[in-house]
Amino acid sequence: MNRSIKIAIKNWNLTSRNEKEEEVIAEEPLSIRVQGKPYAVVMRTPGDEIAHVAGFSLGEGIVDSPEDLNDIAFCDGEDTNVVAVTLKAPRQEQIADIMDRREFVSQTSCGLCGKEIVKDLFQTIRPISDGVRIDIQQAYHCLETLSDYQPLRNKTRAAHAAALYASDGEQLTVAEDVGRHNALDKAVGRLFLDCTLKQASLLVLSSRISYELVQKAARARVPVILAVSRPTSLAVQLAAELNMTLACRAKKGPGLYIFCGEERLV
Repeated sequence: MNRSIKIAIKNWNLTSRNEKEEEVIAEEPLSIRVQGKPYAVVMRTPGDEIAHVAGFSLGEGIVDSPEDLNDIAFCDGEDTNVVAVTLKAPRQEQIADIMDRREFVSQTSCGLCGKEIVKDLFQTIRPISDGVRIDIQQAYHCLETLSDYQPLRNKTRAAHAAALYASDGEQLTVAEDVGRHNALDKAVGRLFLDCTLKQASLLVLSSRISYELVQKAARARVPVILAVSRPTSLAVQLAAELNMTLACRAKKGPGLYIFCGEERLV
């Protein structure tokens, strides 16, 4: 499946019109099934489906480690938009409440609002330890150079990106997608399946920081998030409760706005 598609457009340049072709980012539904039951449908850019669903499953609390998985696979070959997750028996018992929750509402993708979310999530996600320290100049460089690793955005002008780095600034992975949540799921999922997620200390996002992205990063145990745009109030509240660091590009000139956890950026 293609990640972008060429379409014919009319180009108006203030004085005339002409026809040309431009790339647009592909967007298709991905149905995620868990233990044979529909769990969620997300709109995403095709590609990296297995990593995407692995990262999604971690963010949702369906799995805690790769050992919880029996399998993640396409239902009818790679040309389909359905991926099935099967869990080992002990994990099935541990998440019975998640699977039975009303209407299968996704915790990280849609539908929930209100400050009660922070209280609920704080009860299910452990706060992150204080050990990590990251050079602030290096972290800022990672944020400022993110666009260098966005070929799909450069082609379509419509893709979000999520990049994960080690504490020394080494880039571990970067993923792009039409959806910012999907980009993060794909990046996290790759490292999760490779059993290297523990190396990730810094997350850099091309978007604003919403509470859902803080939740996904917290589930992945990534303590520092930097983004191009500012966080929401609920994102700051949740990050502060979970002992995380949030920062974004400053409004004027080079620099960062640090909203919480400033001690990690040294």
